Parts: sequence; structure tokens; C-alpha cells
Amino acid sequence: MRARKQLNYSKTHQTCLSALVLAAAALVVLNGRWPVARATEVAGGGASAVTSELRHTTQLLLDGITNGDAAVWNKWLDPAVLQVDENDIVRGKADILAEIKPLPPGLVGHLYIDDFRIAVRGNVAVVTHEDNETLDYHGQMLLSRFRMTDTWHKTPDGWRLLGEQSLAVLQDPPSVTLDRPTLCSYAGRYALTDTIAATVRCAEDRLVVAREGQPERTFLAEVKDVFFEPSHPRTRRIFVRDDGGRITGFVDRREARDVRWVRQPGNPG
Repeated sequence: MRARKQLNYSKTHQTCLSALVLAAAALVVLNGRWPVARATEVAGGGASAVTSELRHTTQLLLDGITNGDAAVWNKWLDPAVLQVDENDIVRGKADILAEIKPLPPGLVGHLYIDDFRIAVRGNVAVVTHEDNETLDYHGQMLLSRFRMTDTWHKTPDGWRLLGEQSLAVLQDPPSVTLDRPTLCSYAGRYALTDTIAATVRCAEDRLVVAREGQPERTFLAEVKDVFFEPSHPRTRRIFVRDDGGRITGFVDRREARDVRWVRQPGNPG
């Protein structure tokens, strides 16, 4: 069975959906490679029946999260299960079950499978599925998506979930439109090293960045001084100012790590 942390919005306004990391024991069983296929394309005797069974069980577990039903999780979890959620928290079975509780008053949530793919090899099945979550958070509707990879193994008592890894599907933030003078004030030449530089120009509602030998890139404003590249939600380009408010450079930030660029003299705007 797969384990996933119950949605716990009393602790945070963000979705907290746990997952199970692929367990080492299952990986030992898997020798060689196998094709990843959509649920309707899995080959092998009995594959369709396995697909139907595990998809149905997976949806029961999703329902158990929003209903706070720990019993259904207890039924399908392997005793040796490991869990790694999207916040890099690792749990065993006891900790997983302790997380399954009803949502607090004022919250109504649903989780349902969107995309479901499976590969079966002997007594092991690897499933990857993308799930939609809807949460009525005190009258405000929140929508999220999660990519889960599950490892099931067949026991004398039936299929049991041995491991799962969870990823939050990142999305671009909303963009804002800056006035023309503010947008174009970022234009100029910025250097990473003595031999690596990029030129920034303003175009309509965005910044266009050119670097020798590479395709141009576009950036939209999230707020003043903070830009993002569409379809790259993990990163931000943050412009830096001195005490007088003058732009001195920018940092390319991926999570907590920054790469610093310095603005060069003679910039327009």
C-alpha cells in the first residue's frame, strides 16, 4: 500500500501530502530494465487486472487522506514501508499512520488520480501517477498537483505498498505588469566573470536576456525586482540594489542557492 501524509492545513496553508520512497528491498527484486507504459499499455499476463486493482487501491488511499481513515492505510502498507514526502521528511509505518487524521473544521478536500502509469515485473509493480487536489480552505478554493511514484510488491496476502516518493508539481507564479520606466531600468549588461556576460533589455511586459552562444530567454515580473522564467518555477532572478536604490546586479536563485551577476558601467535606463 502506499503511504502518504494526511493533509494537515492546521499547520500550514500549503498542501502537505506525504509519500513513500522506493524501497531498497523492491529494487533488489527488479533486475534489468522495464518499459514505463500507460495503464492501458502494460504488457504481460494479468497486467490489466493488476492495473485495475492498484489504481482502485490507490484511489482508496487518496480518499483515506481526506477522510482521515487510517484503517485503509494500515491494511495496504507493508510493515517495512518507507515514506519520503515533498518536504524531504522520511517516515516509517507508525509515523505514517499517526499523520492520518480528519481535516480540521472549515476545510473540505478531495484527491483524485489524473494520470496513471504502471510497469509490472514478476511480483513487483512500479506505478507513477499524477494527482489533482482540490481544497476548500475556509471558502477559498486551492488547487494543487502531485506526482507520486509507488513501489508495490505481491505478498501471500496480496499487494502491499513498500515505498513511494512524492513531488509537488511546481507551477509558474502569477505575473504582474510593471510600468515602462521601472521595467526598462533593469536593462543593461551584467557580468558573471571576466568572460561571461549577459545583456538585458525590456520588451513589452518582459525582460529579454541575451548571452553569447545561447538562445535568448524571457523573464516576467513576479513583483518589483523579482522575475521568473516561464516553465522554470524553481528559479528566480532577483535584482539587487545599493543603499541609494541603484541596481547593482542580480542573483539567479534556485531554492536557497544564489549565483551572483554584477551590473557593468554604462547601462541604459
